[in-house]
Amino acid sequence: MILRLYLNSLLQVRLQTSDPSKATSMFGSVNSFGGVASLFRGMSAPLVSAAAVNAIIFSSYGMSSRVYDQYLLGKTNEPNNNLDDSDEDERDPWQKSFMCGSFAGLVQAVVICPMEHIKCRLQVQEGKGGPIKVASSIFKNHGVSGLYRGWWTTTIREIPAFGLYFSTYDYIKDTVNTLLAQRDGIVDEDSPMPAQHSHAWLASAFAGGVSGCFTWAIVYPVDVIKTRIQTSPMDTPISFLGAGRQIVRQHGWRTMFRGLGITLIRAFPVNGTIFPVYEFTLNHISNLGNDD
Repeated sequence: MILRLYLNSLLQVRLQTSDPSKATSMFGSVNSFGGVASLFRGMSAPLVSAAAVNAIIFSSYGMSSRVYDQYLLGKTNEPNNNLDDSDEDERDPWQKSFMCGSFAGLVQAVVICPMEHIKCRLQVQEGKGGPIKVASSIFKNHGVSGLYRGWWTTTIREIPAFGLYFSTYDYIKDTVNTLLAQRDGIVDEDSPMPAQHSHAWLASAFAGGVSGCFTWAIVYPVDVIKTRIQTSPMDTPISFLGAGRQIVRQHGWRTMFRGLGITLIRAFPVNGTIFPVYEFTLNHISNLGNDD
């Protein structure tokens, strides 16, 4: 599955950087990038880092959620038997998800900006070369700032994207759980919350897939601009607005959505898997702590 998702990512980058006026198919142009072996170029970095990146995202989200509860809602970890605080617990749930998700996006941007820069260059370059060679060359000639080429565009994409991602996920999941609970007639004052419904994992998978696709559809033009910036010559300065205007002027506004279809095909199963696995793991760890 990881291989299939990586190939989808590679096709996305090549679609974003190719000339839309040329009708050559993506697989038909494989030779121009160095043959079949080029399909696996840059694969080692995402394989090694996928788990770490997801750990950073969810740990940052969890930490910021605790800070939000403590300093903005005034909640503590101590037991509280005051029933009047229930209204406060439900205050601005989507605002909390958006703010904490945006923070997680900022933290992730610090890690993935140089990784995506190297990956994008590997995926569009002709000839051979590994990630270490590319990273060393960039660092030697341009320093740390060279590795972080496209930083501002990455943050423009990641911060609102993850805010939308988590808030949309929470909204869809709560809605689906409520509908399922109402269908089975288990929603009343003495029943468990809808999140405890027997179809909770299905609701989580559906909400994750839809929120992932929705988020990509919103921020995709920013990703196109980021890819163009990170694959342009290192000695050529290019701004976010300048890159966007250049793309539209040369190829039209439709180019800003080139490759979106394959991105959405990848996004649904990936995000539909991440959330149920995360919540299952979190619940399992919590149960182990309670057993002790």
